Amino acid sequence: MKFATKAIHAGQHPDPTTGAVMTPIYQTSTYWQQSPGEHKGYEYSRGTNPTRKALEECIAALENAKFGLAFSSGMAATDTVLRLLKPGDEVITGNDLYGGSYRIFTKVFEKFGIKFHFVDLTSPDNIRSYLNDQTKLIWIETPTNPTMQIIDIEAVGAIAKESGVLYVVDNTFASPYLQNPIDLGADIVMHSVTKYIAGHSDVVMGALVTNKEELYKQLFFYYNACGGTPGPQDSFLALRGIKTLHLRMKAHCENGKQVAHFLRNHPRIEKIYWPGFEDHPNHAVAKKQMRDFGGMISIVLKNATLQDTFKVASSFKVFSLAESLGGVESLINHPATMTHGSIPKEVREQVGVVDNLIRISVGVEDIEDLLEDLEQALG
Repeated sequence: MKFATKAIHAGQHPDPTTGAVMTPIYQTSTYWQQSPGEHKGYEYSRGTNPTRKALEECIAALENAKFGLAFSSGMAATDTVLRLLKPGDEVITGNDLYGGSYRIFTKVFEKFGIKFHFVDLTSPDNIRSYLNDQTKLIWIETPTNPTMQIIDIEAVGAIAKESGVLYVVDNTFASPYLQNPIDLGADIVMHSVTKYIAGHSDVVMGALVTNKEELYKQLFFYYNACGGTPGPQDSFLALRGIKTLHLRMKAHCENGKQVAHFLRNHPRIEKIYWPGFEDHPNHAVAKKQMRDFGGMISIVLKNATLQDTFKVASSFKVFSLAESLGGVESLINHPATMTHGSIPKEVREQVGVVDNLIRISVGVEDIEDLLEDLEQALG
């Protein structure tokens, strides 16, 4: 099946009891067993649930993977991957990273003796000097949050395979519609389903997909044992959101392109981060591995103090000042004090996450209204 067909049908079948076309919300915690251990594939909903199972199969299909797991948040999914590690293990990851990922790496798992190297991965060969016998995991985001670095998924995958290191790609910013890291060598793909996949800012959820059965079994053990699993209502909402993912992403990309070009020459903008520009440092890589360039843009305001930046961020009428991204509505975010506030100032500023940087999640509203709102807010 092609992408749109998978988004609408993968993992979903008419309900065998009623013939319902839409996957029912199986609002149950437990399941009848004919005799101890003899059941219909479901025992207790922390482990598995029919509504959630349909969602997991759908997300896996969109990523061209065999196995999927849905979690109560993107951080629960991240936590589960990190549970594969043990004290003394080392992780190589990017130097521009979602603040929540940085926080769980440094404030939670470093305490258990796991070492993290934050590296400029825009040149994959930078990985090699950090590889050693203790390296067990390479974790990347691309595009990165919030400076839109593009990392060559296939090139990093070749290094990971050569070194026998587990390779995880956070595909949240692109979504399965724009790129499929499993096809480019990733062992695991992680999503904050909250964002583009669910798409309506009404669900908090994460997901992991993989093609490797043994790895899936390991992840499922922690998924079930530690219990970071979502309920059936949220699973239903995410599954419903996925049905328009291809339509929404086309609109996000179209609007994103127009907003990026509008902002590029605006007198209030000192710098703009968007991988669709030909002079973006890794534009060629983005063009190679992505189908389009997405709706995420970051800008640095020219000669703006923190107070100036707050004033601009608070002046929008159509865009909402809020955390998160990827919903149908356009959002403005101030990473230094919001999504990336857990990263020390000197660390985030090294990669350009400065106090006068604003991140924009371009929604699917009428483009004229978005451009007019940007113009009046920037002044």
